[in-house]
Amino acid sequence: MHALLEPELWIALFTLAALEIVLGIDNIIFLSIMANKLPEHQRARARLVGLAGACGTRILLLLSLAWLAKLTTPLFHVGEWGISGRDIILIGGGLFLLGKSALEIHESVEGGTHDAEHVVGKAATGFAAVIVQIMILDIVFSLDSVITAVGMTDRVPVMIAAIIIAIGVMMFFAGPVSDFVENHPTIKVLALSFLILIGMALVGEGLGFHVPKGYIYFAMGFSTLVEVINIRMRSKLAKS
Repeated sequence: MHALLEPELWIALFTLAALEIVLGIDNIIFLSIMANKLPEHQRARARLVGLAGACGTRILLLLSLAWLAKLTTPLFHVGEWGISGRDIILIGGGLFLLGKSALEIHESVEGGTHDAEHVVGKAATGFAAVIVQIMILDIVFSLDSVITAVGMTDRVPVMIAAIIIAIGVMMFFAGPVSDFVENHPTIKVLALSFLILIGMALVGEGLGFHVPKGYIYFAMGFSTLVEVINIRMRSKLAKS
């Protein structure tokens, strides 16, 4: 009980929660795009299940502190470059994100197959496939944030509480973000472009090229602001 009165504990809690929320922006974008591929009645459940699974994977990563510490240790060397487990995960996740985003952009621009047989054929496996992809990408997205959290505090309950708070906030905003992306096709393509940017950054990190996250989030925020202004202008022109 006395520990709950320590200011350092609450500062660490809110700092870590804010970190998880900020680093979860790309996760919400990917989750929204993937959930919108499902029938409308399954989308909300997919978002909740996906984020609940993400919460579980992040907590499991936190509880595997010894394994996380080993991830930064080189497994083998290519010349003078040591390749660690973290590098392999980041490169693999980045390549998956690049390929997935490129396919989604192609489908959005060229148009996909939406006949009845195609929809029925995908219905059985669509929900499970979306959840699996969301959870796999969440491991890649959350790896750096979990490692950072481990470096900021040694109190595992504080880290777990921060993750739960962040996932709760993400659950609250996932629906509005998903609807906004679905209702504005240009925003969807822009969001997929963000995922390509993030995929490139993950591959770069895995190859040893550090890309400051601030630059990526500034580019995402600026591009989104410009597109929101364009949407408002098009709406006004349509009304007039």
